[in-house]
Amino acid sequence: MKAIKVMGKIDERGHLTLDQPLITNINQQVEVIILIPEISDSDNEAKNAILDDFRQSWQEAMTGQTIPVAQLWEGLDDE
Repeated sequence: MKAIKVMGKIDERGHLTLDQPLITNINQQVEVIILIPEISDSDNEAKNAILDDFRQSWQEAMTGQTIPVAQLWEGLDDE
């Protein structure tokens, strides 16, 4: 048995659509194994942390709590 790896999407009706056509014999029986990535709690926590940081940064920018970019580099060349 030969394995071919391709990516695809499952639509709202549950139909599988491949991102690219398969180059193989026509009318050949195939076996399909679907691997669906699981979203772990740590992934959700990381995304939430990024969003929280972005919201805080946006709020600081909108309220004028910023520093000049040149000040960010101060002291970095001393090492």
